[in-house]
Amino acid sequence: MHLWHLANSRIIRTSEPALMAILNTTPDSFSDGGKHNTIETGLHAASGFLQHGVAIIDIGGESTRPGAASVDPAEQIRRTVPLIAALRARREFDEVAISIDTTRAEVAAAALDTGADAINDVSGLSDDRSAMLALLARTHAGYVLMHRLRPPPSDQFSDQYAKSPTYNDVVLDVKDFLSRTLAALTQSGVSSNRVLLDPGLGFGKSVEQNLALIHRTGELLDLGRPILSGLSRKSFVGRISLGRDSDPSERLEGTLALSKLHLETGARVFRVHDVGPVALALRAAWATMPIFRP
Repeated sequence: MHLWHLANSRIIRTSEPALMAILNTTPDSFSDGGKHNTIETGLHAASGFLQHGVAIIDIGGESTRPGAASVDPAEQIRRTVPLIAALRARREFDEVAISIDTTRAEVAAAALDTGADAINDVSGLSDDRSAMLALLARTHAGYVLMHRLRPPPSDQFSDQYAKSPTYNDVVLDVKDFLSRTLAALTQSGVSSNRVLLDPGLGFGKSVEQNLALIHRTGELLDLGRPILSGLSRKSFVGRISLGRDSDPSERLEGTLALSKLHLETGARVFRVHDVGPVALALRAAWATMPIFRP
Protein backbone atom coordinates (compact mmCIF):
# COMPACT_ATOMS: atom_id res chain seq x y z
CA MET A 1 0.00 0.00 0.00
CA HIS A 2 2.90 2.37 0.65
CA LEU A 3 4.41 2.30 -2.84
CA TRP A 4 3.07 3.81 -6.06
CA HIS A 5 4.62 2.16 -9.13
CA LEU A 6 5.05 4.23 -12.29
CA ALA A 7 6.50 3.75 -15.76
CA ASN A 8 10.27 3.74 -16.32
CA SER A 9 10.77 1.73 -13.11
CA ARG A 10 9.98 4.73 -10.93
CA ILE A 11 8.46 4.23 -7.49
CA ILE A 12 6.94 6.88 -5.24
CA ARG A 13 7.12 6.01 -1.55
CA THR A 14 3.89 6.96 0.21
CA SER A 15 4.84 5.88 3.71
CA GLU A 16 5.57 9.59 4.23
CA PRO A 17 4.33 12.78 2.53
CA ALA A 18 5.19 13.15 -1.16
CA LEU A 19 4.75 16.36 -3.15
CA MET A 20 3.22 16.60 -6.62
CA ALA A 21 4.03 20.07 -7.99
CA ILE A 22 1.48 21.63 -10.35
CA LEU A 23 2.85 22.97 -13.63
CA ASN A 24 0.02 24.10 -15.90
CA THR A 25 0.73 25.15 -19.49
CA THR A 26 -2.75 26.60 -19.90
CA PRO A 27 -3.91 30.20 -20.40
CA ASP A 28 -7.02 29.74 -18.23
CA SER A 29 -6.30 27.59 -15.17
CA PHE A 30 -7.99 29.02 -12.09
CA SER A 31 -4.81 29.88 -10.19
CA ASP A 32 -1.79 30.01 -12.50
CA GLY A 33 -3.20 30.34 -16.00
CA GLY A 34 -0.74 31.84 -18.47
CA LYS A 35 2.28 31.76 -16.14
CA HIS A 36 4.04 28.76 -17.69
CA ASN A 37 3.06 28.83 -21.34
CA THR A 38 6.63 28.72 -22.71
CA ILE A 39 9.32 26.08 -22.30
CA GLU A 40 11.61 28.62 -20.63
CA THR A 41 9.08 29.65 -17.95
CA GLY A 42 8.11 26.01 -17.39
CA LEU A 43 11.73 24.96 -16.90
CA HIS A 44 12.35 27.87 -14.54
CA ALA A 45 9.35 26.90 -12.40
CA ALA A 46 10.36 23.23 -12.41
CA SER A 47 13.90 24.08 -11.33
CA GLY A 48 12.45 25.89 -8.34
CA PHE A 49 10.56 22.78 -7.31
CA LEU A 50 13.72 20.71 -6.95
CA GLN A 51 15.03 22.44 -3.84
CA HIS A 52 11.89 21.36 -1.99
CA GLY A 53 12.23 17.67 -2.81
CA VAL A 54 9.21 17.23 -5.06
CA ALA A 55 8.55 13.64 -6.09
CA ILE A 56 6.36 14.40 -9.11
CA ILE A 57 5.77 17.29 -11.50
CA ASP A 58 2.20 17.27 -12.83
CA ILE A 59 1.95 18.92 -16.26
CA GLY A 60 -1.43 19.83 -17.73
CA GLY A 61 -2.57 21.45 -20.97
CA GLU A 62 -6.29 21.75 -20.21
CA SER A 63 -7.90 23.64 -17.36
CA THR A 64 -10.25 21.61 -15.17
CA ARG A 65 -11.66 24.58 -13.23
CA PRO A 66 -15.47 24.77 -13.09
CA GLY A 67 -16.81 26.25 -16.30
CA ALA A 68 -13.66 25.58 -18.33
CA ALA A 69 -14.10 24.53 -21.94
CA SER A 70 -12.53 21.31 -23.18
CA VAL A 71 -9.30 21.51 -25.18
CA ASP A 72 -8.64 19.48 -28.31
CA PRO A 73 -6.11 16.66 -27.73
CA ALA A 74 -3.79 18.02 -30.43
CA GLU A 75 -3.64 21.38 -28.64
CA GLN A 76 -3.03 19.68 -25.28
CA ILE A 77 -0.12 17.80 -26.86
CA ARG A 78 1.26 21.02 -28.36
CA ARG A 79 1.17 22.67 -24.93
CA THR A 80 2.66 19.84 -22.85
CA VAL A 81 4.87 17.47 -24.80
CA PRO A 82 7.66 19.96 -25.66
CA LEU A 83 8.00 20.83 -21.96
CA ILE A 84 8.13 17.15 -20.99
CA ALA A 85 10.84 16.62 -23.61
CA ALA A 86 12.78 19.61 -22.28
CA LEU A 87 12.60 18.31 -18.71
CA ARG A 88 13.74 14.84 -19.72
CA ALA A 89 16.67 16.35 -21.63
CA ARG A 90 18.07 17.89 -18.42
CA ARG A 91 19.90 15.64 -15.97
CA GLU A 92 18.80 17.67 -12.95
CA PHE A 93 15.30 16.19 -13.38
CA ASP A 94 16.43 12.57 -13.70
CA GLU A 95 15.13 11.64 -10.25
CA VAL A 96 11.76 13.41 -10.59
CA ALA A 97 8.66 11.66 -11.93
CA ILE A 98 6.40 13.42 -14.42
CA SER A 99 2.65 12.97 -14.65
CA ILE A 100 0.44 14.21 -17.47
CA ASP A 101 -2.80 15.83 -16.32
CA THR A 102 -5.27 14.81 -19.01
CA THR A 103 -8.46 12.83 -19.51
CA ARG A 104 -7.61 11.86 -23.10
CA ALA A 105 -5.64 8.72 -23.97
CA GLU A 106 -4.14 10.33 -27.08
CA VAL A 107 -2.53 13.04 -24.98
CA ALA A 108 -1.42 10.57 -22.32
CA ALA A 109 0.20 8.32 -24.93
CA ALA A 110 2.17 11.20 -26.43
CA ALA A 111 3.33 12.26 -22.97
CA LEU A 112 4.39 8.72 -22.02
CA ASP A 113 6.29 8.35 -25.30
CA THR A 114 8.18 11.55 -24.42
CA GLY A 115 9.16 10.42 -20.94
CA ALA A 116 6.18 10.94 -18.63
CA ASP A 117 5.67 8.28 -15.97
CA ALA A 118 2.03 8.60 -14.87
CA ILE A 119 -1.41 9.76 -15.97
CA ASN A 120 -3.50 12.06 -13.79
CA ASP A 121 -7.04 11.53 -15.11
CA VAL A 122 -9.57 13.74 -13.33
CA SER A 123 -12.43 12.09 -15.22
CA GLY A 124 -11.95 8.73 -13.52
CA LEU A 125 -12.06 7.00 -16.94
CA SER A 126 -15.28 8.84 -17.83
CA ASP A 127 -13.97 10.81 -20.82
CA ASP A 128 -11.97 8.18 -22.73
CA ARG A 129 -12.58 4.89 -20.96
CA SER A 130 -11.78 2.20 -23.51
CA ALA A 131 -8.75 3.95 -24.99
CA MET A 132 -7.36 4.84 -21.56
CA LEU A 133 -7.78 1.28 -20.31
CA ALA A 134 -6.04 -0.04 -23.42
CA LEU A 135 -3.17 2.42 -22.96
CA LEU A 136 -2.74 1.50 -19.31
CA ALA A 137 -2.85 -2.21 -20.15
CA ARG A 138 0.03 -1.93 -22.64
CA THR A 139 2.22 0.37 -20.57
CA HIS A 140 3.53 0.49 -17.02
CA ALA A 141 2.25 4.00 -16.36
CA GLY A 142 1.02 5.01 -12.96
CA TYR A 143 -2.57 6.20 -12.82
CA VAL A 144 -4.36 8.72 -10.62
CA LEU A 145 -7.99 7.63 -10.33
CA MET A 146 -10.20 10.55 -9.31
CA HIS A 147 -13.89 10.89 -8.54
CA ARG A 148 -15.73 13.60 -10.45
CA LEU A 149 -19.47 14.20 -10.26
CA ARG A 150 -19.73 16.07 -13.54
CA PRO A 151 -17.36 17.48 -16.20
CA PRO A 152 -15.93 21.00 -15.69
CA PRO A 153 -18.13 22.80 -18.25
CA SER A 154 -21.23 21.92 -16.20
CA ASP A 155 -19.74 22.29 -12.72
CA GLN A 156 -19.50 25.19 -10.26
CA PHE A 157 -17.02 26.29 -7.62
CA SER A 158 -17.59 24.49 -4.32
CA ASP A 159 -18.70 27.61 -2.44
CA GLN A 160 -21.10 28.78 -5.14
CA TYR A 161 -23.72 26.02 -5.14
CA ALA A 162 -27.25 27.24 -4.45
CA LYS A 163 -27.99 23.64 -3.44
CA SER A 164 -25.37 21.06 -2.48
CA PRO A 165 -24.71 18.29 -5.03
CA THR A 166 -26.77 15.22 -4.27
CA TYR A 167 -25.16 12.19 -2.62
CA ASN A 168 -26.61 9.56 -0.31
CA ASP A 169 -23.40 9.90 1.69
CA VAL A 170 -20.59 11.70 -0.13
CA VAL A 171 -17.82 9.59 1.40
CA LEU A 172 -19.53 6.24 0.83
CA ASP A 173 -20.58 7.24 -2.70
CA VAL A 174 -17.05 8.34 -3.61
CA LYS A 175 -15.62 5.18 -2.04
CA ASP A 176 -18.03 3.02 -4.05
CA PHE A 177 -17.03 4.73 -7.31
CA LEU A 178 -13.32 4.37 -6.57
CA SER A 179 -13.78 0.73 -5.57
CA ARG A 180 -15.71 -0.17 -8.74
CA THR A 181 -13.31 1.67 -11.04
CA LEU A 182 -10.25 0.23 -9.32
CA ALA A 183 -11.75 -3.23 -9.94
CA ALA A 184 -12.27 -2.36 -13.62
CA LEU A 185 -8.64 -1.32 -13.88
CA THR A 186 -7.33 -4.52 -12.33
CA GLN A 187 -9.64 -6.59 -14.54
CA SER A 188 -8.08 -4.83 -17.54
CA GLY A 189 -4.60 -5.85 -16.45
CA VAL A 190 -3.60 -2.75 -14.49
CA SER A 191 -1.97 -3.77 -11.22
CA SER A 192 -3.45 -1.97 -8.23
CA ASN A 193 0.05 -0.89 -7.14
CA ARG A 194 0.03 1.47 -10.14
CA VAL A 195 -3.08 3.31 -8.91
CA LEU A 196 -3.30 6.34 -6.66
CA LEU A 197 -6.77 7.32 -5.40
CA ASP A 198 -8.08 10.90 -5.43
CA PRO A 199 -11.45 11.74 -3.83
CA GLY A 200 -11.76 14.74 -6.13
CA LEU A 201 -11.98 17.59 -3.66
CA GLY A 202 -13.73 20.52 -5.33
CA PHE A 203 -15.09 18.45 -8.21
CA GLY A 204 -18.85 18.39 -7.66
CA LYS A 205 -18.73 18.75 -3.88
CA SER A 206 -19.92 21.51 -1.58
CA VAL A 207 -17.73 23.03 1.12
CA GLU A 208 -19.20 20.68 3.73
CA GLN A 209 -18.86 17.64 1.44
CA ASN A 210 -15.20 18.40 0.81
CA LEU A 211 -14.61 18.61 4.56
CA ALA A 212 -16.36 15.28 5.08
CA LEU A 213 -14.05 13.65 2.54
CA ILE A 214 -11.01 15.07 4.31
CA HIS A 215 -12.15 14.08 7.81
CA ARG A 216 -13.13 10.55 6.72
CA THR A 217 -10.10 9.74 4.59
CA GLY A 218 -9.57 6.63 6.68
CA GLU A 219 -12.64 5.06 5.08
CA LEU A 220 -11.10 5.53 1.62
CA LEU A 221 -7.85 3.97 2.81
CA ASP A 222 -9.83 0.75 3.30
CA LEU A 223 -9.48 0.34 -0.49
CA GLY A 224 -5.80 -0.41 0.05
CA ARG A 225 -4.22 2.36 -2.02
CA PRO A 226 -2.63 5.71 -1.10
CA ILE A 227 -4.74 8.87 -1.19
CA LEU A 228 -3.92 12.06 -3.07
CA SER A 229 -4.87 15.43 -1.57
CA GLY A 230 -5.86 17.94 -4.24
CA LEU A 231 -7.13 20.90 -2.23
CA SER A 232 -4.48 23.50 -3.09
CA ARG A 233 -5.95 27.03 -3.41
CA LYS A 234 -9.47 25.75 -4.12
CA SER A 235 -12.56 27.86 -3.48
CA PHE A 236 -13.73 25.84 -0.47
CA VAL A 237 -10.34 26.46 1.16
CA GLY A 238 -10.86 30.20 0.87
CA ARG A 239 -14.43 29.95 2.12
CA ILE A 240 -13.31 28.05 5.23
CA SER A 241 -10.26 30.17 6.03
CA LEU A 242 -11.56 33.61 5.06
CA GLY A 243 -15.32 33.21 5.33
CA ARG A 244 -15.97 35.01 2.04
CA ASP A 245 -15.39 35.00 -1.70
CA SER A 246 -11.66 35.00 -2.35
CA ASP A 247 -8.98 35.00 -4.98
CA PRO A 248 -6.75 31.91 -5.28
CA SER A 249 -3.76 34.02 -4.25
CA GLU A 250 -5.38 34.57 -0.81
CA ARG A 251 -5.69 30.88 0.01
CA LEU A 252 -2.18 29.88 1.06
CA GLU A 253 -2.79 29.84 4.81
CA GLY A 254 -5.98 27.82 4.39
CA THR A 255 -4.17 25.42 2.08
CA LEU A 256 -1.46 24.87 4.70
CA ALA A 257 -3.97 24.24 7.50
CA LEU A 258 -6.15 21.86 5.53
CA SER A 259 -3.13 20.03 4.08
CA LYS A 260 -1.94 19.37 7.62
CA LEU A 261 -5.40 18.07 8.52
CA HIS A 262 -5.47 15.84 5.44
CA LEU A 263 -2.04 14.48 6.33
CA GLU A 264 -3.30 13.59 9.80
CA THR A 265 -6.37 11.82 8.41
CA GLY A 266 -4.30 9.74 5.98
CA ALA A 267 -3.49 11.52 2.70
CA ARG A 268 0.10 11.04 1.59
CA VAL A 269 0.53 12.62 -1.87
CA PHE A 270 -0.14 16.36 -2.06
CA ARG A 271 -0.79 18.10 -5.37
CA VAL A 272 0.16 21.72 -4.73
CA HIS A 273 0.79 25.13 -6.25
CA ASP A 274 2.83 26.61 -3.37
CA VAL A 275 5.55 23.97 -3.23
CA GLY A 276 7.92 25.61 -0.75
CA PRO A 277 5.43 26.60 1.97
CA VAL A 278 3.54 23.31 1.76
CA ALA A 279 6.77 21.29 1.88
CA LEU A 280 7.84 23.07 5.06
CA ALA A 281 4.42 22.78 6.68
CA LEU A 282 4.11 19.07 5.95
CA ARG A 283 7.65 18.39 7.12
CA ALA A 284 6.90 20.05 10.45
CA ALA A 285 3.54 18.32 10.77
CA TRP A 286 5.04 14.90 9.96
CA ALA A 287 7.78 15.34 12.55
CA THR A 288 5.22 16.00 15.28
CA MET A 289 2.64 13.32 14.52
CA PRO A 290 4.34 9.90 14.96
CA ILE A 291 1.10 8.46 16.33
CA PHE A 292 -0.39 8.62 12.84
CA ARG A 293 2.47 6.88 11.09
CA PRO A 294 1.93 3.34 9.74
